[in-house]
Amino acid sequence: MIKKANSGLKIICLNRKASFNYFFENLLEAGIVLKGSEIKSIREGKVNIADSYAVEKNGELVLINSHISSYKQASYSNHKPLDERKLLLNKKEINKLIGKMQRDGFTIIPTKMYFKKGKAKIELAVAKGKKQFDKRAAKKKKDWDRDKARYIRKTS
Repeated sequence: MIKKANSGLKIICLNRKASFNYFFENLLEAGIVLKGSEIKSIREGKVNIADSYAVEKNGELVLINSHISSYKQASYSNHKPLDERKLLLNKKEINKLIGKMQRDGFTIIPTKMYFKKGKAKIELAVAKGKKQFDKRAAKKKKDWDRDKARYIRKTS
């Protein structure tokens, strides 16, 4: 019997709306600077990245609008839930992403947050927004695929 190798990833939260609202060009992994009370709250799973995005500030990428709930046991040293959090990337990667954002009109959206070897990581997508008719077409295609699979199951 062959055992499956554990990849060491423990997914904390997903941004399911992102694939519906954006076309992804590519995905990349980034570290995130957190305080002690933030990491404790993340370990409890009290985090939401559904409405968050990354912007450039002073040559660095910063995650905006990510909600990490306050940690009960951290009294005076607690954090603000909607604080800006710095993303950890190489300077070359940061410059490439900033160029795409400014020239090509892309945006940087977090798709999931997870633990990798005990460290909190965030998966970022370089994405372009979908128009309303793109969203309708995607929903129509998803419904058709579901109906097609249902039909094939019944006939087999």
